[in-house]
Amino acid sequence: MKMNMPDESLLDRPAWASLNTAHLPLSEGTPLARRYLRQVNRFASARDDGQAALFALAALVTPGEQVYVLQVPKIVVPPTLSAVKRGLCVQLVASAPLSPPSAAGEAIVSLGAHDAAEMLALAILTEPGPFLSQTHRMGDFVGIRIDGRLAAMAGERFRFPGYTEVSGVCTHPDFRGRGLARRLSQHVAANIAARGDTAFLHAWKHNTGAIALYKDLGFAWRCDVQVAVLERPDTPV
Repeated sequence: MKMNMPDESLLDRPAWASLNTAHLPLSEGTPLARRYLRQVNRFASARDDGQAALFALAALVTPGEQVYVLQVPKIVVPPTLSAVKRGLCVQLVASAPLSPPSAAGEAIVSLGAHDAAEMLALAILTEPGPFLSQTHRMGDFVGIRIDGRLAAMAGERFRFPGYTEVSGVCTHPDFRGRGLARRLSQHVAANIAARGDTAFLHAWKHNTGAIALYKDLGFAWRCDVQVAVLERPDTPV
């Protein structure tokens, strides 16, 4: 299947691209800045780094609240917010459509609202990234159950024309070493390709094991990505 490769520059601000297209119904804000609804995710983004957009971003954050910003350009912190954490990720993009994994092994099942509590518990335990009670609404999620327990899961996060992100990949510590994350990541990426989109993902730059796994699956490094957790203090700075 030929991959749909539209405007690659959308990948430079993937949260902004997603918040203004596929996930507009899951967001709030203005044409200058948007954020996900508070039970869906903690990501927010300004349209650009101009003063008006940065002030609009700051206006979306309540006192004591934190939001995540992820983008390729250097993150400019609005004057009324502070960066309580900064990091560096790598952005990997599928170099060709991925095929589904082998049918051998444990069954891969769809996850949804009825699995939300288990998904949240697994995410809290393993910390694959911001994951809240309604994060499952962002896209299709799948998992593997072993003896009735949710052993591993993976799904979709940012989505915009031509691209969908593989995210939420995690495995319960009791079931690691079985290749579950690999199978689920491949399954999600193959489904994205079947829709005609290009799969992409993010991993912490220091997570060399995950990066090696994704490269082995067929993802290629595109660029490094800036990450910051921004907070509005309870009292003015």
